Order: sequence, then structure tokens, then C-alpha cells
Amino acid sequence: MDNIDRNIINTLQDGFPICTSPYKQLAQDLNISEQELITRLKKLLETGVLSRFGPMYHAEQMGGALSLAAIKAPEKDFDNIAETINAFPEVAHNYAREHALNMWFVLATETPQQIQQVISKIEEKTGLTVYNMPKIREYFVGLKLEA
Repeated sequence: MDNIDRNIINTLQDGFPICTSPYKQLAQDLNISEQELITRLKKLLETGVLSRFGPMYHAEQMGGALSLAAIKAPEKDFDNIAETINAFPEVAHNYAREHALNMWFVLATETPQQIQQVISKIEEKTGLTVYNMPKIREYFVGLKLEA
């Protein structure tokens, strides 16, 4: 990652232009071409430097809900359980942890009431207890890379 990549990441954390040609505008602000910006973003995503590129929505402000959940998945069944959980459209992402609760996932639903409904369905399908850990307070941790 070079200084241009760092500047792209830092600039994107402050927002994305809302206009007819946002990539062109952003590229001009960064003093690079639009094609270079797009190529660099693709490379940052492909190499895993960026895990995602897209808007962040406040689901709660839109009437929806988010919650972090976890289960104790037996190692021998881990992949099958992950596949079962990931089949739920409300599961935003799922990842393994080195902890007694070794599978963590984020639920995103259209209404707060749906969180418990989805948890109940996951428990029914997997036969495992889902530990629901709803957000109590939101924190924003900004990361600015030295250029």
C-alpha cells in the first residue's frame, strides 16, 4: 500500500461524493485519474486490504435492527452449522473466533422484533443456543493512515 492508497482510504472515511460522477470527483480531489482510482479500489478489495466498499446504514434509524450473536459450534460440525446460519438472509456476516463461543455473526433485520424471530429459527435449525448481544451504545473509531 502506497501513499495514494492511504489517501484514498483516509478520504473515503470522510464521505463519498453525492453527484453525477462521484468517482471522477473523488479522483480529482485526490489528483489521480478516475480509472486509477477504480483500479486501486478493486485491488484494495481483491487483496483484502479493504474488506468492503459501500455505504454504512444506520438500520435503527430506518426502523430496522442489528445485533451481534454467537454460538458454541462443535468443531466437527462447524462448517455445516456455518452454512446453515449463512443461509438466513438476515445474517450479514459470520466468522470463527478462538473462544468458547466460536462462531459469531451479525443479524440485520427490517424490524427489531425480527431479531428474536430469526434467533429462534437458527436455534431450531441448528439445535444450538444463540447468545444475542444487542448493541447498547455505538462507538465510532476512526482510522487515519499516515501518508
